[in-house]
Amino acid sequence: MDKGVLTKIDESEKESADLDFKSAFDPSAPQDWCELIKDIVAMANSGGGLILFGVNDDGSPAAVDLKQILALDPAKIVDKIEKYTDQHFADISLCSGARRGCPIAVLSVSSVPVPIVFTAPGTYDIGGGKQKTAFSRGTVYFRHGPKSEPGTSEDLRAALNRELDRVRSSWLDGITKVVTAPVGATISVLPSEVKLSGAEGATGVRLVNDESAPAFKAYRTDLLYPYRQKELVARVNELLAGPKITAHDVYCVRKAHGVDAQPNFFYKPQFSSPQYSDAFAEWMIEQYRAATDFFQKARDASKKHEAA
Repeated sequence: MDKGVLTKIDESEKESADLDFKSAFDPSAPQDWCELIKDIVAMANSGGGLILFGVNDDGSPAAVDLKQILALDPAKIVDKIEKYTDQHFADISLCSGARRGCPIAVLSVSSVPVPIVFTAPGTYDIGGGKQKTAFSRGTVYFRHGPKSEPGTSEDLRAALNRELDRVRSSWLDGITKVVTAPVGATISVLPSEVKLSGAEGATGVRLVNDESAPAFKAYRTDLLYPYRQKELVARVNELLAGPKITAHDVYCVRKAHGVDAQPNFFYKPQFSSPQYSDAFAEWMIEQYRAATDFFQKARDASKKHEAA
């Protein structure tokens, strides 16, 4: 976390649109999950923010055990969000922290370009045969100061403006590069990904040896794709520090996710076996950490494909 975020965590006196305090959280309590999911979605729709566990509403430390919270698999939070929104929102992170010298748990929530809508009601039992609804189907929640509440036209307008500002900033960055280009420079508009001209649908490029030339350069494929299948399996298992995968798992992931068509992951030399990049190994680790059934789903998808 950068210095500004750490200062915010440590010194903020009150809750706000991008900061929420929770004195406790019980992973076995449906009501706690519903209220947490409501706050996460509202915060994501409002530009992102932080949820601090172990902090009372007045900002003082709460004497609670944070072990259960910190032991939560982020994939479970992602699954809960998907259960109520049909959206696989995984731009969250959970870590330990400190506030005024006391331990806390920090849940960081990123912004979304398009507001998330609840597709299922967040209803839970409050005893005596009664139920309470944290949010209803079809509602869109935003942060109004320290509260998560149904959105208004102004909230939707603000969300749209945030996305327009992001796109505008990207455009201005490109314009700046054009304006500051040296006299005599050639300005070209290219897709975000440049491929060899022999590839299907590719933009034609020049292969050069000049290190300063603004063109696609030829690199040694053994540096870009250092792993054969055996080495890739060993590298992933080294990073996993948990359940081990096999060559069959790599095969299933390739088929389930179309890896062979992704040049940043896969390369097939003309006269030898496929080679894989570090990016592919790291991507599989990221997918597993976001959803621990990632490899099992790939196996299931491969079986369905073969059966068909």
